[in-house]
Amino acid sequence: MRPNPLKQRLAAGGCAFGTMTFEFFTPGYPAICREAGAEFILYDMEHSGVGFETMKAQFAFCRGLDLVPFVRVPSGDYHHIARALDIGAMGIMVPMVETPEQARAIVDCTRYPPAGRRGAAFNVAAHDDYSGGAETEKIAQANARTMVIALVETARGIENVDAIATVEGVDVVWLGHYDLTNFLGIPGEFDNPRFHAAVDRLVDACSKHGKTPGFLAGNEKWARDFRAKGFRMIAYGVDTLLMQTALAEGISLLQGTVTTPPQDG
Repeated sequence: MRPNPLKQRLAAGGCAFGTMTFEFFTPGYPAICREAGAEFILYDMEHSGVGFETMKAQFAFCRGLDLVPFVRVPSGDYHHIARALDIGAMGIMVPMVETPEQARAIVDCTRYPPAGRRGAAFNVAAHDDYSGGAETEKIAQANARTMVIALVETARGIENVDAIATVEGVDVVWLGHYDLTNFLGIPGEFDNPRFHAAVDRLVDACSKHGKTPGFLAGNEKWARDFRAKGFRMIAYGVDTLLMQTALAEGISLLQGTVTTPPQDG
């Protein structure tokens, strides 16, 4: 079973940088991201409407690229979490985590008994590359490589973030910045002191309990600012916005080169 090198690195205090994907699901997409330097792709299933069959193909395209596939599942339900892992995700992000009880239930879905309640499908599924071998060894490897990313994005989640960060098996506590401002009653006010206080609270909880703070940086300024705040797992940009931004810059450049054609006579 292929290992997940990012889990050990992050647990040791290191960093991991990648990107997030909502729309581009072509066979060459993972290779393009890896060539750009991404160490992971975080695929979205919560808002994109993409299905498990598409995700299964994307996880397969990541094989052999030294690229770790993660996925934000639609919910914390067992059938979403376990299915995503069985088709090849090396970790899952669950939205709207608000309590330590929720976090423990999520972790249970990602671990085989006796550590959890994940059902077994060895030798016949993508997660172990359809390979043979002893079940006890596969269980140990799967439990060791699977990452759990708790997405904290509500006022209640921030209130309980210290307790969420204590849960064994939670590897990353991810800041859902847009939704958090909505739930705080300050939509899009990222300079608001209440938002900054919530960010500090999440980072402090991660530092206190040995967890990794995670963030989606939409541009260079966000990336610099949140690295400086101590975030160690960062997805840089979303596929659609990265393309739109680059294309808009190019189109603007071309429009600036338009000249008036010479007039006859």
